[in-house]
Amino acid sequence: MFSKRIAIDLGTANTRVYIPKKGLVANEPSVVAISVEDNRIVAIGSDAKEMLGRTPDIIAASKPLRNGVIANYRITEALLKYFLNKITGHIRLIRPELMITVPTGVTSTERRAVIDASIAAGAKKVYIIRAPIAAAIGANVPISAPAGNLIVDIGEGTTEVAIISLGGIVAQNSVRVGGARISSAIAEHIRKKHGLVIGTQTSEEIKKKIGSATALDKPRRMQVRGRDVVGGLPKTIEVTSTEVTAAIKDRLEDIIMAVKSVLEQTPPELSSDIIDRGMIITGGGALLKNIDKLMTKVTGVPAYIAEDPMLCVIKGAGTALENLDEYIRSVVTNK
Repeated sequence: MFSKRIAIDLGTANTRVYIPKKGLVANEPSVVAISVEDNRIVAIGSDAKEMLGRTPDIIAASKPLRNGVIANYRITEALLKYFLNKITGHIRLIRPELMITVPTGVTSTERRAVIDASIAAGAKKVYIIRAPIAAAIGANVPISAPAGNLIVDIGEGTTEVAIISLGGIVAQNSVRVGGARISSAIAEHIRKKHGLVIGTQTSEEIKKKIGSATALDKPRRMQVRGRDVVGGLPKTIEVTSTEVTAAIKDRLEDIIMAVKSVLEQTPPELSSDIIDRGMIITGGGALLKNIDKLMTKVTGVPAYIAEDPMLCVIKGAGTALENLDEYIRSVVTNK
């Protein structure tokens, strides 16, 4: 009997859903809006994201995942159920098989929580794949080959660094630094230097428009609106790419240290592979201008940005699901 298979990337910022033969079918924020009065779920996904920072006191917008792991079981189950209902319809005759991504550093208890939430949401069987392996597959890296591949996946909440060979992880490190903390570093700098309070979406916009991991030959400028710290009134200032680069330096240094620690753990026979093949950068953080140039400069290893870096993890999870016989050694199942 045909069993529908669905891959889900449970990200701190976004949840993405992939169906074999169809590709990416959903990509929405991992946000749930809850009524404080009766604990009722009001909205999920894009609708809930619109409420962030704009909700009245009786509604709280919550992110059920923190640093890639479940922070609230009930809300995560609701998030999964929302996406399964959206894809398969509210009346499901077939309970689907799911491939779910998790960070490398999750404990067996945290992994079990993902499986249990998935089963409770309506899954028949659950496969677990670690994010760096999924990212490598999604970046078209031949992970089953007897050669070392260095993956740097810079997500919203966590950066994961891994050496992958023969379908498994040989060395790895993860730091709880990603796009969110890079954005918050920008907001903190603007508050301290300019006396301006800005929201999360504004700091993300600054990062995308004028952010750079290295100093630009021609600095860029941007008008930024926010609330004056002292007077509390709306205020507009000008921010330069030079100060943004300085503001995010420490956060990028945390990522660099994670990469260096993995390189130091790498067996000598795989080190030459890494030099030859370079490192592949995936995740939303790969979109930060000049992140590849910075990584190459500080590590001596050529760095490359994967194609569609934000989608590598979900594409890889979907590919693994489509080709289970080939990738079965790289996944964990609940049965």
